[in-house]
Amino acid sequence: MKKIIALFLVWYLFSSGVFGQSLPPGQYSSTNKKAIKYFEESRTLFNYKKDAEAEKKIQAAIKEDPNFTEAYSAYADFLGYKGRYQEAITNYKKAIEIAPRFMVDNNFYLGRACMAISDYDNAKLAFQNFVKNERINPNLKEEALQLIKNCDYASSLVKNPKPFKPVNVGAGINTSFDEYFPAINGDGRLFLFTRDIYNAGNPMDHQEDFYMSRKENNVWQAALPVPQVNTAGNEGAPTLSADGNIMFFASCIGQFGDYGAEDRKGYGSCDIFYSQKVNGRWTRARNAGSSINSANWETQPSFSSDGKTLYFIKGTVDRAGGRKNIDIYMSVIGEDGKFQPAVRLSDVINSKGNESSVFIHPDNMTLYFASDGHPGLGGDDLFMSKRQPNGEWGPPVNLGYPINTANDENSLLVDPSGKLAYFASNRDGGYGGLDIYQFDLPEDIRPEKMTYTRGKIYNARTKEPLEANFELFDLENGKNITRSYSDSKGEFLVTLTANKNYLVNVNKEGFLFYSENFSLKDREADFSKPFVIDIPLEPLDTGSVVELKNVFFDVNKWDLKPESKTELIKLAQFLTKHNTVKIELGGHTDNSGDKKFNLTLSANRAKSVMEFLIREGKIDAERLSYKGYADTRPKVPNDSPENKAKNRRTEFKITGK
Repeated sequence: MKKIIALFLVWYLFSSGVFGQSLPPGQYSSTNKKAIKYFEESRTLFNYKKDAEAEKKIQAAIKEDPNFTEAYSAYADFLGYKGRYQEAITNYKKAIEIAPRFMVDNNFYLGRACMAISDYDNAKLAFQNFVKNERINPNLKEEALQLIKNCDYASSLVKNPKPFKPVNVGAGINTSFDEYFPAINGDGRLFLFTRDIYNAGNPMDHQEDFYMSRKENNVWQAALPVPQVNTAGNEGAPTLSADGNIMFFASCIGQFGDYGAEDRKGYGSCDIFYSQKVNGRWTRARNAGSSINSANWETQPSFSSDGKTLYFIKGTVDRAGGRKNIDIYMSVIGEDGKFQPAVRLSDVINSKGNESSVFIHPDNMTLYFASDGHPGLGGDDLFMSKRQPNGEWGPPVNLGYPINTANDENSLLVDPSGKLAYFASNRDGGYGGLDIYQFDLPEDIRPEKMTYTRGKIYNARTKEPLEANFELFDLENGKNITRSYSDSKGEFLVTLTANKNYLVNVNKEGFLFYSENFSLKDREADFSKPFVIDIPLEPLDTGSVVELKNVFFDVNKWDLKPESKTELIKLAQFLTKHNTVKIELGGHTDNSGDKKFNLTLSANRAKSVMEFLIREGKIDAERLSYKGYADTRPKVPNDSPENKAKNRRTEFKITGK
């Protein structure tokens, strides 16, 4: 799961170097038999992972023959593999100085090593020297030409740094072990992450598990393991639904359920699993299915706050277990509640390189991810893309320096407020290993302003909490924003974009259809002040009355406004499902104006609703009736403009079951 800093870069340096070549005896630049003997012994020791002994032998080879070009190149590869880039640069330069035309690829790897220490000017010069040669690997040449552009781009980023002051999130989350891949719920108070616990006596013996922390008085409390999900195998890269009740994560178990998780079988390599919280406990993890998982590598999921889309990373696995073609995919949940076949995001997002650490912000408009294929500072950089009006993703924007550096950056998480970002780092001053840090996200790379809504669904008569499905719509265009449900306590939480008007519909078997609307247009997106809405559901009994709060008319008119359609379609669906129910539609006014006109107005408004249900909803007219009540049945006294508005309403009453 874990991605160690600079791992890809140093692997690249080593695998393409002299140690990776097989040069027959007699074809070396050196004729010193002792130097050649040390060189070949060094290569053998390295293949057996005896690095310290291998380094001594390669140093001995250079000492025996100070002009042994292959030895300098191989030593530079080795030093790059170890992350000792400055020493690697010295040895690449020495190899080039001795024989500038003998191993021309050295200029390419010299450029990569310079990029690793943010020396972009010298990196560019090395790549330019490399492409001047005629007989070079065409793939490396293409990459070098792109890296020349990257060096220019990286220099411009370094000259215009972003404000960046990372702060360790504290001992509640971080320990002497590695903590990484954070996730957070919709109100920003529940924090989930991966912790790698290893045996100090045996570094190869380690265990990746999930831990969870809650924020109290603005401090993350001591994290606790998630026992129902953690197994004897490894779990990592979690994501939470907005309400914190659904968790997706990656687990590398394989087809035979090994590593102590007999019930967690996969399709091969790493798969994505999910678990739901029921009565305060997480259910047994289930495979997300063949629409998402395959014999290849699926990991690092991110679940959209509207509960409709799962973004994740997919890569192919070769026979040796290596991964390539690593891209971002997405799968949408269909009307049947099942994931549809995953699709790869466009080439605007996915590059010729590798993408990772995808994160969809709760605004569902801003995508963050890591990539080594888009222009950056070297290794994996963090990028942001905004959803365009046509629904496509816009060009990736590099988050800038020093958020990005020449090392690999990943595991970025932006909290729902859009102001704070979290990431994993092994920088000095932490608790040990990788720690999780937070920093203020610069304004120009923040997501859309968000807030969240929480509330409770309950029986209007008994006050008993209810588990129920609900939907939220954008009132202006009728677009479904989210589908979710309340938990066993009747509670729910959803994140919403500020500055919009919303419609909420709630359905539960045995209860009447419920609707409400609320406005966030003039409400500041303040996460300390969520919008709270409690929803009482009336049992489906004869005589029960429900107000249609999302049916609208212009003043003194009875033509339905377009915003009413979403609500009335839901009412039609309710009547179609309960096909024996009969209702009366009632129109009501306040006490202002002419009594006779108000009676006509209220009756015609109720009639307009009935006609819509017959025409658009295909409801049998015999099940419907209407009546105008004018101001004869006020909900509240007509003693203020606010109360008068409450009395102007449309209702339906159950007249038969």
